[in-house]
Amino acid sequence: MPTVSHREVYFEAGLEILAEAGFGGLKLAELCGRLGVTTGSFYHYFANWSAYTKELVDHWFKGLTVGRVQQLRAEPDPRRRIDATIQVGLSLPHGADAAIRAWSSMDPTVAAAQREIDLQRYQLLRDSAVELLGNARQAQLFANWAVYLLVGYEQAMLPPDTDGLEWIVGQLLEALDSGRFATVPDDAST
Repeated sequence: MPTVSHREVYFEAGLEILAEAGFGGLKLAELCGRLGVTTGSFYHYFANWSAYTKELVDHWFKGLTVGRVQQLRAEPDPRRRIDATIQVGLSLPHGADAAIRAWSSMDPTVAAAQREIDLQRYQLLRDSAVELLGNARQAQLFANWAVYLLVGYEQAMLPPDTDGLEWIVGQLLEALDSGRFATVPDDAST
């Protein structure tokens, strides 16, 4: 029975490859070369490439995303929960997330995981903003803005600019704190 810690090395290397080379760069030879192992070692831990990629997506989905959302929901203060969520968003492996999003356009299983991740991130921010703002429409727009910002950053073909991203996120949080969302009319249809 393979140990989880050793299997996780394969997953971490896979995410690094996705971040650096995109979905097209995720190949068995690259993975084994990066880890300095033989393909026989790989097959000791995984039945085949398909099993590995499925488990890689599960690792990303459950451990790196769903697990974080659950931890963030435990914060009782909605404003601190939003801050913590934003910090997690800033620290994501954006290249790997972007590659997985591209992969999701070709693989229905990956697409289902990506949809669920987007929904969980959105719901966490929306629920926190509802507690803070007391208005569902304002909270929806805040959460939309935050998710659109993250997805846009990850999908843009511009050079990464984490300082710029932090500044833009600061503008989002400033809008939240300044009451600018209060000028949004409540829309009963949402």
